[in-house]
Amino acid sequence: MRRWRIHPAEDTTLAAAVVGDVLSGVGTPLLATSYLKAMQRVMPVTFCTVFVVDAAGRIELVSAASSYGSTAERTSERYVAQRFDLLDPNMAWLAARKLPKRAQLWMGHQRADEVADPVYRAACYGDVGIRERASVLLLQPTGQRVAVSFYRSLAQPEFGAADFALIEAHATLLADATAAHGRSAVAARKAVEPALASRLLKLSLREREVIGHLMAGRTAKEAAREIGVELTTVRTHQYRAFRRLGIRSQKELLRGAGPH
Repeated sequence: MRRWRIHPAEDTTLAAAVVGDVLSGVGTPLLATSYLKAMQRVMPVTFCTVFVVDAAGRIELVSAASSYGSTAERTSERYVAQRFDLLDPNMAWLAARKLPKRAQLWMGHQRADEVADPVYRAACYGDVGIRERASVLLLQPTGQRVAVSFYRSLAQPEFGAADFALIEAHATLLADATAAHGRSAVAARKAVEPALASRLLKLSLREREVIGHLMAGRTAKEAAREIGVELTTVRTHQYRAFRRLGIRSQKELLRGAGPH
């Protein structure tokens, strides 16, 4: 397990398709999906997770995507439910650091067998066949901690120097996009009726993803196409989310998200 400070060159030229993929997820429920698609253009990776924790230790953002259906989303839901962020070496390390005067970017590399806690190791590595992760870590002067991680399965080659160099080259883009996504999320929460906003945080990741598409004005069929699942699956998540939110229709949902 190692971490090192990175200082990406300002004149780095990135592929337009990669940049476009990364930015396409900002402000949508598909942030990690867009990051995974972008990096898969330049290297083999299986999962992507985006975790943001504020200075008080509250989880502000969780986004996950994988090449294997909803595996990453289910794993991330367990990460949140069992507060694995408190055991996550990346988050614990960032929390222990002195707050910087300016934002700091770091790279982290961790193999599954380097994770001390057996429950966390099994849930986030062993049970889903993950060998290792490479992470872009951001520590803000405010104390906010950000980790954008890319994972390789047991069937893929280990990360090497060339892979780390590629991720480092995209680190600033990923950090900036995550920050922009955070700002858009704050704006969206301010636009939502307060009681509804607090209940949205209690939904599962997949339920929030479905609700996000519906709040954007998409139909359930369009949401299913965007997420890549069957319409019946979206309907199930929609029903459960509506029940938890105490609403009965998409019209009520949009009314709660509209101006007051």
